[in-house]
Amino acid sequence: MLGLKLPTDPRWVNLAEKELGEILTDHAYCEQKAATTCISLITRYPEAELMVDELAPIVTEEWGHFRMVLAELKKRDLQLGPQRKDIYVNKLMDFVQKGGSREDQIVERLLFSALIEARSCERFRLLSLHISDDDLKEFYHKLMISEAGHYRLFIDLAKHYGEEKKVLARWQEFLDYEREVLENLEIRGDRMH
Repeated sequence: MLGLKLPTDPRWVNLAEKELGEILTDHAYCEQKAATTCISLITRYPEAELMVDELAPIVTEEWGHFRMVLAELKKRDLQLGPQRKDIYVNKLMDFVQKGGSREDQIVERLLFSALIEARSCERFRLLSLHISDDDLKEFYHKLMISEAGHYRLFIDLAKHYGEEKKVLARWQEFLDYEREVLENLEIRGDRMH
């Protein structure tokens, strides 16, 4: 369903579990950035009425996820650590084409967001299946379902604002590029991506 070209290395879950405070901290900031990305899309493209209507509730949902991750940290007597540079997201941002029409810009940013949601969904699935903490298994299963819905929404919105054939071709380019990015990134248990 997600179309990702490279699955996450199975060792990632084991590494993440060993650095639970770090992965939960990184996850919290990922949720915060997801909310602010939706806000940014709304404020940058207010004329995109369907997108604004669809993303407004996602802002609330993503902020709710941030708060849920904070609760998981507190439940385990762990502290929210400092935010770190997200190399994966920055490399994906480098691939986003600048310029073109406003519709082209919307499509690029929606595909960028869809890809991050797809990878998050895949990682949440791995955690929901393989992490030893049963509460976290359930926690990540719920988040996996949510991220899958966000991924679909971003793809559907991109197809709404762009010509479907071109959008799907560009999506494949994003997927190919993301595979290259992952092939060249170190496997780290302290990062969600």
